[in-house]
Amino acid sequence: MLIRKATTEDAKGIANVHVNSWRTTYKGIVPDAFLESLSYEKREQIWLQGIKENHVYIAEDENGQVVGFSTGGKERTGNYEAYTGELYAIYLLEEYQSKGIGRLLVQSIVDDLKEKGLNSMLIWAMEENPACRFYEALGGKKIDTEEIEIAGKKLSEVAYGWNANSTYFNERSERIG
Repeated sequence: MLIRKATTEDAKGIANVHVNSWRTTYKGIVPDAFLESLSYEKREQIWLQGIKENHVYIAEDENGQVVGFSTGGKERTGNYEAYTGELYAIYLLEEYQSKGIGRLLVQSIVDDLKEKGLNSMLIWAMEENPACRFYEALGGKKIDTEEIEIAGKKLSEVAYGWNANSTYFNERSERIG
């Protein structure tokens, strides 16, 4: 498994992971009609721009296929003084989960944040997302909740935070790839 910085050539693979991950992770949580409406082509266009504007890392399998990605940067709202960075998104195809790849993708973003002088971060996740257990296992602490609406369904989102004293921001790591 290779973790590396994404290029615009990876946009199609990232879009594939993004759409497929939403469809598997949020089945039964988000309305099916919304999940079915997700477009690989639209996501690819979004990621072509996103790769240019943000730090995006991908996980590539031995065949060079994108199987996961993470992206992050400065905390976007300015509402959380104690959390200067943000893990904007992390997605991994279901069959590649629970193999340590997610940890590597998170670590890539943490390393970038630290290089920018950002020594804490948060991530928002739907409360029913099974990945919440992953964030807790990584030492994330619940710091806030808010209600969102997707396709007419009200959902709860939770923010997990890692402060400057967390393990992630106090240990040195070796970046892969």
